[in-house]
Order: sequence, then structure tokens, then C-alpha cells
Amino acid sequence: MVITGEDSGSGTALLLAAAPVGKGRLVDAASVLPALAAVPPSVLTGTSAPTVVELADPVDAQTVLTRIRTAAATPGPLALYLAGQLHLDHKQHRLHLALARTTPATLRYTALPWHWLAGELQKRRPGTTTAVVDLVADTDAWQQLHHDGLTLGHGIRLYGRLAPPPPRRSTITPAYLKACTDVWRSGTRPPLAQLHEHAATQAGPGDALLLAADDTPTTVATPQQQAPIPPRPTAHPAAPDAGGDPHPAILAAARAGRHREAAAIAATWESEALRTYGPGSQQAIHWLEVRADLARLAGDTPRSCELWMEAATARLDRQQQTTNNPDVEAAVDRAHHQWEHLPDPDRARALAPALITLRRRVPGRQRAALRLLQQRFEQLHTR
Repeated sequence: MVITGEDSGSGTALLLAAAPVGKGRLVDAASVLPALAAVPPSVLTGTSAPTVVELADPVDAQTVLTRIRTAAATPGPLALYLAGQLHLDHKQHRLHLALARTTPATLRYTALPWHWLAGELQKRRPGTTTAVVDLVADTDAWQQLHHDGLTLGHGIRLYGRLAPPPPRRSTITPAYLKACTDVWRSGTRPPLAQLHEHAATQAGPGDALLLAADDTPTTVATPQQQAPIPPRPTAHPAAPDAGGDPHPAILAAARAGRHREAAAIAATWESEALRTYGPGSQQAIHWLEVRADLARLAGDTPRSCELWMEAATARLDRQQQTTNNPDVEAAVDRAHHQWEHLPDPDRARALAPALITLRRRVPGRQRAALRLLQQRFEQLHTR
């Protein structure tokens, strides 16, 4: 949808940068707006007939809500680019996006409740909304988000960075969004998942990152620990012996460098999913994708490429050959990305025909992807 190609219809981009004026400011949110505004509007929306709405340090939550509601009601894709800071309401324990006049004492009356934003976006058709965020959380909000993650609801793609509070009396810059704009202004149009990885790296060490997700709460990790394990399916397979949610244990093992242990846990759950739900089920495909990303984290690029191709094929079969499904496109994009980083030319030549076949079925949003893949394959044969 966004930044990966151009649709023929209309689309809307909402640029929202907000932070309190004065000592309560944790992020210089509005500093990223000039760079975002310099990006071609068609890139921000992914459409040929774009509309861009910009809100810089707004002061009234109702005004912001009205703009969001209007943007959410427009036809075509909607892209939300959001820079700001999150605070926790101690009475209702709900997240709020701080606005220009927000103070700790007036949070509930001067900030935008996060669930207002999510509620308006939830009225849209699933798969038509993308949010790219660069946020910093205060201490209380950070503790909650670190435990529960962040979401905008089902069917909304969410990418970006969530940073912990900076040292006292200092502010941070929206480095994640700035990295995105630098790429777009250079003329490059990478798939969103690939751009996310680049921007996450450029955001700098010590920052916490939001893992790319479609509709589930994201997991927080430092750049060195980042492990974008695919979103969890709605229903989990029956738990093997010890039970519970295995994702934290898998992530912990991967972060600690215990890659064999992480892969073994995932393989166990995949086997259970196959027995319970059968090959080609959403649950089985989920665990296949988890293993694909664990292979990437372990530095086994060829295996990661193979598993992502297998996942893409399984999703194609499950979707009855629907090639424009975001999950299918994401799987092919990730396989392609891993293939481009294969260190062994012989292995790259061996995997290329299957990847080219997938690319012909799923061209993706980057129009030149298939052509570039074929060109590199031809170059490998000349070495």
C-alpha cells in the first residue's frame, strides 16, 4: 500500500507531530515535518492522487480527533505518520498522545487518548491503513508498553520506533522518521518492511524499537536485540508440555544468542500446529515464518530465504492464489531481501529460479523488483 508502489486511485497521508511546550517536552516532534513535507505526496500515500494533511503541535484534542475522523472517512489508502510522546493516565491507566498544552496535571483534558485514535482507524476496511510512528514514552507509559506492547487494532499495519524517556531536561529527535524521509528523498522506494529495518538501525543504539506488525501488539527490543517475529495468529495451537505462550521464551533465547534453542522451541510448536490444524493452516504458517526469521537472526541467510519462500508459497495456496494479499507480499519481500544478502554466489544461483517464479506471481509494490532480480541472476551466471 504505502511507499512500495503507486495505485491509480486517491489516497490520504496525515502528518501529525505533537509534543508539549516547555519542560514537559521529551521529543522535538515537529522537527521532522519539513523533511516529511519535502517527500513527494504520492510516495507518502502510495497513490497517484494524493492528499496530504499536516498537523504541527496542535493544542486541542477535539480538533485533532476531527482531522483524524475526516481522514479516516476518505476512500483509498490512509497513511498516518506520527511523531510525539505517550503518557499514562494514572486514573484509568490509558495511554494518551501529548499535545502542545499537555501537562501531567491536565493529561486527561489536554491530550489525545490513544484509544480515540485507534477507534477511528478501526472503522476503516482492514488492510487499507498504515501507521508509521516515532514515539517516546514517559516512565509510566514505558513500563506498561514494555509489558503489553502497542497496537492500533486489527487490520492496521504499524511500523516505527518507541523510545524510553530521555535523560531529565533533554529531548530526542524523531530519528526513525528522519531515516525514512532520507530514503524517500533519495529516490529509493523500498518495501515498507525493508525500510523499517533500515530506519530501525539508523535510529541509533540504546533506543527501543517497535517491531513491525499488522494487527497485534508489538514487542519492544533494543536494536541489537531486535527480532521481528511475525504477528501471532488469532488462535494458538494446543500447548506442548509446560504450556503457555512460547513467544517470550523464543525471543529471550534469540536475544541471548541461543539460536538452536529458539529454533527448537519454534519447531516444537510448529509440529503441534501441524497435528492440530493441518498443513497450510494459519497457525502452521505462522510458525514457519517464525523459524524463517529466527534463521535470519542466527545469520543463516540461505535457510531464512528458503523458509520465507516456503511461507509465501503456503500463503498463496491458502489464499487461493490471491497475490495482492499483504501477508503474501511481505513473505516474498522478505525472501527477496534475504536472497540479496546471500554471501555464496552458488547458493544464490540455486535459489534464484524459485524466487523468480514467486516474484512473477507476486510482483510486490516495488515495480522494478522482478526486473532487478532477473538482472542480478544473469550477472551471477557471468561470474
